[in-house]
Amino acid sequence: MAKKELSLEQVEELLNTLQERFEKNLNRHSDLEWAKVQAKLEANTEKLWSLNEMEATGGEPDVIDYDKDTDEYIFYDCSAESPKGRRSVCYDREALEARKKHKPENSAIDMATEMGIELLTEEQYRELQELGNFDLKTSSWVQTPAAIRKLGGAIFCDRRYDTVFTYHNGADSYYGARGFRGSLRV
Repeated sequence: MAKKELSLEQVEELLNTLQERFEKNLNRHSDLEWAKVQAKLEANTEKLWSLNEMEATGGEPDVIDYDKDTDEYIFYDCSAESPKGRRSVCYDREALEARKKHKPENSAIDMATEMGIELLTEEQYRELQELGNFDLKTSSWVQTPAAIRKLGGAIFCDRRYDTVFTYHNGADSYYGARGFRGSLRV
């Protein structure tokens, strides 16, 4: 497997993009300082690779919190709609393999794992929605409880009518307007 590293140019470009987004969206992290976030990122190059993957697939990652207990900054995908480069995927590998016809190219869980991120939980998705209005036209798979997944289902969320909804679908379903949002701790 190829080493997950960015060139110095890629690192600089990504850090500039993240800093611009950080400064444009201070409402998401008003009590945090970019210099401290940047120092943490520069000390964790493998996490920079994951953030670059989030960015490259349209996630527009941004810092949404800081965990004092673990000394980690928490990034979520903050794109207005579910990231464009992560749509039309079923929930997980099991669902992908179970499809006999019209298989999607990938699954949300597999993509997240490859990127080094985790799908948002329903609770995290609701936290994100407190920072703005997301998924007004799209929807996003979220981590599904084992009991639901065992029965063949998976859950997803979106925002309609100024309300955040949680729905269910067969884990093997996929739609052009459904993707997934991720989180990363640095």
